[in-house]
Amino acid sequence: MKTFHLACAAAAALIGVALAGAPARAEIKNYEFQLTQPTVKAGADRIVTVRLVDKTTGKVPDAVIFSTRLDMAPDGMQEMATTVTPMPGTEPGTYRFKATFGMAGRWQLSLGAKVQGETGSVENKLVVTAEQ
Repeated sequence: MKTFHLACAAAAALIGVALAGAPARAEIKNYEFQLTQPTVKAGADRIVTVRLVDKTTGKVPDAVIFSTRLDMAPDGMQEMATTVTPMPGTEPGTYRFKATFGMAGRWQLSLGAKVQGETGSVENKLVVTAEQ
């Protein structure tokens, strides 16, 4: 009987140590995408770079982007959409996209991503201004 109680106590201690050593998770609402440059030149094959940041720590987590859309919704022309092509990032936590900005104006880059180790998804809409 004494052995049984010791085994239970040891198991409880191991669970406690495991839980105490688990990294604290941020809430998914604490993550956001930020533009590295708010403007681009209008035209073909322009690169837009964004950074994913944990707003509470400033750290840059790994994520998988599963949704992208670029359109002129800020100027009331959401039907004017263009293709977004993912490009390799140049730094950890940065994501680059190639797109054609067919005209000057405000373009909305909508992104959806899953952050590694977090529940839920990050969804942001960023406004990029295309200039002549």
